[in-house]
Amino acid sequence: MTRHDRLIACAGVLLCAAVTAQAQDASTPLGASAQGEVSVTIYNNDQALVQDVRQLAIPQGRSTVVLPDVSARIRPETLGFAAADAGIVEQNFDFDLLTPGSLMDKAVGRQVTLIRTNPGTGAELRERATVLSTTGGVVVRIGDRIEVLRDDGLPVRVIFDEVPPNLRARPTLSVTVDSTAAGTRPVAIRYLTTGLAWNADYVALFDEAAGTMAVQGWVTLNNQTGTTFANARTLLVAGLPGVRQQVRQQVQSSMRQAGFGPLVPGTESTDRERVGDYYLYPLAQPTTIASNQTKQVSFLDVQGVPARRAFFRDVPWLTSDEAPVNVTSLIQFSTGGASAGGTGLGDALPAGTVRFYQRDQAGNPQFVGEDQVPHSPAGSQLGLTTGEAFDITVQAQVTARERISSGEFVASARYRVTQDDGATSTATVEQAVEYWRTTMRYTLTNARSQPVEVDLLQSGLSRGFWLNDTRVVQESATGQQLDVDRRLYVVPVPANGRTELTVTYETRY
Repeated sequence: MTRHDRLIACAGVLLCAAVTAQAQDASTPLGASAQGEVSVTIYNNDQALVQDVRQLAIPQGRSTVVLPDVSARIRPETLGFAAADAGIVEQNFDFDLLTPGSLMDKAVGRQVTLIRTNPGTGAELRERATVLSTTGGVVVRIGDRIEVLRDDGLPVRVIFDEVPPNLRARPTLSVTVDSTAAGTRPVAIRYLTTGLAWNADYVALFDEAAGTMAVQGWVTLNNQTGTTFANARTLLVAGLPGVRQQVRQQVQSSMRQAGFGPLVPGTESTDRERVGDYYLYPLAQPTTIASNQTKQVSFLDVQGVPARRAFFRDVPWLTSDEAPVNVTSLIQFSTGGASAGGTGLGDALPAGTVRFYQRDQAGNPQFVGEDQVPHSPAGSQLGLTTGEAFDITVQAQVTARERISSGEFVASARYRVTQDDGATSTATVEQAVEYWRTTMRYTLTNARSQPVEVDLLQSGLSRGFWLNDTRVVQESATGQQLDVDRRLYVVPVPANGRTELTVTYETRY
């Protein structure tokens, strides 16, 4: 808080303004909301659509219709206005709101009444003062002297004679209309605003022994528009309409990083309504979204979802660990539904945070980790990380690396790993081609009393299209080549034991 703000707060600004009998006047600080039947559609990119139908009396001819209680962060250029027998001529958005600071700022050059209270006797002293400046503090003229309202904690009140006409107690839209008839009729306004946001939060209780989990989904609404939307029909849209390419790339990057490997998107349809490319999540009942409020509403509750624990480590090329590295722990599940022959949540999931819990021996749920889930169509396969496994490790070591001749490299051609599309490319280089044989040893340990499987991924096998000729000439367990850069080994590790995996690669680097 600035010193200017502290001075105004210390002054205990008191509004003592004459209020006219116009109950609908937006400058009146008190009174119920002027909104009518409100519908709010909230998107994932700090954008919302507000639709409000009010019953208003409009005289014949040209007049101004005042619409208080719109969003303080309205985008005025997006306004839509509809009323029978009336056409819009002009619109104005009055966003200069009535606050202690704005009231004092508008009083520059005007007279106010200062009331000082003697802390010892309780006696009040009233003086008329002219406000000269509010820059860096409040400067006033009292008679023949100039005084600064000090931030010294002494009780001071400021009484204003009236509310300046250009200050509004609530965000207000005023519309000039030309009507061919007089009478009360429904007036529909529609506009876009920022400051309304939503995100999905999930609570998952994982039963590792049963291989299932229970999932509750919560919609978290946040209202920073400066306006309360009372008893509003609320619709949530999962998607980013009109998103810029840069933002889209960031979202895609986040999806690739979610869990183990890329999201495997599903191909199932659901009964959920869509508009364009977006899924709709309507709240079952109208709700009040208060200004500066965060609210949570349940939208998903599913029991017995099949799920399993998995362990994973990605080993970059030529990694030699000085010490064992704890593997990443994941929980894998599907969003598939029984209607498509799948087993899972049975719904498309909007992006959000999944927080996992497990019961301890006393039966109490304990938090075990969280991860982000991207927008996921029904039937998707997801692997969300919960942290590092305390008692399962992998230590990767380069045990041998030697240069080999071109003849030896040619002899291993039957192990060549080609590009995904089978295409071949040639390139001219100005250096001699080198061939290398590298042997890797991966030591996996398990301190648990149950056996586990670890997904071990060797990455970095590609160095550009002219070096996509990595060959696996020997391996103690059969791996799966995922693509030109990565090879996956699913390695069983016995209870309270260890497993060693050795692989020999031949490469041009």
